Amino acid sequence: MKVTLLGTGTSQGVPVINCDCAVCRSLDYRDKRLRVSVWIEVQGKSFVIDTGPDFRQQVLRARIHQLDAVLFTHEHKDHTAGLDDVRGFNFSQKKDMPLYGRQQVLDQLKTEFAYVFVEKPYPGVPRLQLHPIQNLPFEVEGVMVTPIQVMHHLLPVFGFRIGDFAYITDANYIAEPELAKLKGAKVLVLDALQREGHLSHFTLAQALALIERLDIPTTYLTHLSHRMGRHEEVEKELPDGVKLAYDGLVLHLDGEGRSHKV
Repeated sequence: MKVTLLGTGTSQGVPVINCDCAVCRSLDYRDKRLRVSVWIEVQGKSFVIDTGPDFRQQVLRARIHQLDAVLFTHEHKDHTAGLDDVRGFNFSQKKDMPLYGRQQVLDQLKTEFAYVFVEKPYPGVPRLQLHPIQNLPFEVEGVMVTPIQVMHHLLPVFGFRIGDFAYITDANYIAEPELAKLKGAKVLVLDALQREGHLSHFTLAQALALIERLDIPTTYLTHLSHRMGRHEEVEKELPDGVKLAYDGLVLHLDGEGRSHKV
């Protein structure tokens, strides 16, 4: 399995418009964060989790030439706004794009991209197949996916586990039965917005406390705000086995679940 972090920032991205803080002025490429998304290549298949406002830029930058399905964590705009650009894959692959998400997420897509779903759509709009999912394992193109329900304040959000890799963003609470689904995972990407308390995201301290409970060898923190601090400085504070994710980070998981980054 190959995992590429396409974006690791908040809904505003980093740098933030009109912000002059040290993080937003940083020249370190790891402090430049597009909206969160991840590309997973496994068993000859290619999946993306979430198509935020930066989706087109992310696809071009990562040189994604095959996309077999899109999985959605939830319906917020910073996770869905770039959906229209899957039509490039419609044209090149000559097939509809399967979308997987909770029914309320798919319903929201029908509203935001209503022009796609009208009886007589304009020529050239994205061609989509909607697949509602519940909190049960499901199969995508022969690959088993386990959803992990987390709470984003009052909004249910899905994280996903594929093999030894688990991805959880936009969360501030995970119930014990859902945490159990992470048992045996080797790599986790986990939400950690900032240091200060927040209504709907784990803080750095909360994320580290949760990681300490989980027996997962390697964790990368994502959905990072400019308020977290500069990448280089924050990394020095983190315990063994915990790193900050950054845009363009590539992870390879071997057949035994061990990982190394590129």
